[in-house]
Amino acid sequence: MSIKRYGIDESTGTGGQRLPFAKAVEAGGWLYVSGQTPMRDGEVVEGGIVEQSKLAIQNCIDIMHSAGYELADVVHVKVYLTDARYFSSFNQVFRQVFADAPPARVCAVTDLVVDCKVEVDLTCYRKDRS
Repeated sequence: MSIKRYGIDESTGTGGQRLPFAKAVEAGGWLYVSGQTPMRDGEVVEGGIVEQSKLAIQNCIDIMHSAGYELADVVHVKVYLTDARYFSSFNQVFRQVFADAPPARVCAVTDLVVDCKVEVDLTCYRKDRS
């Protein structure tokens, strides 16, 4: 089984710091997308939970697409919220994105290293890539 890493030289955090991990790793048909926050060009995009959720999910989708995976390939999503009151609003965004093929999911409330409201990671699977 081979392992392929995506975005090793492209990962930047706040202030343009280079991050020491891949954006995603593919092994045996599985794609693991690293946690994504509502960042654009290394900076958190301001906004409420809906706007931040859309961007965090879209950042995951962009990485997933660049690796050749589609929404239907998503099997599991992990969500980290900074406030339990965001749960319902996040679910509205999640339902819109994954309406046709909802994946399994876990959602937890925690502090985040980045000053934002949400972080999302996902796992995909494609049998033809194993």
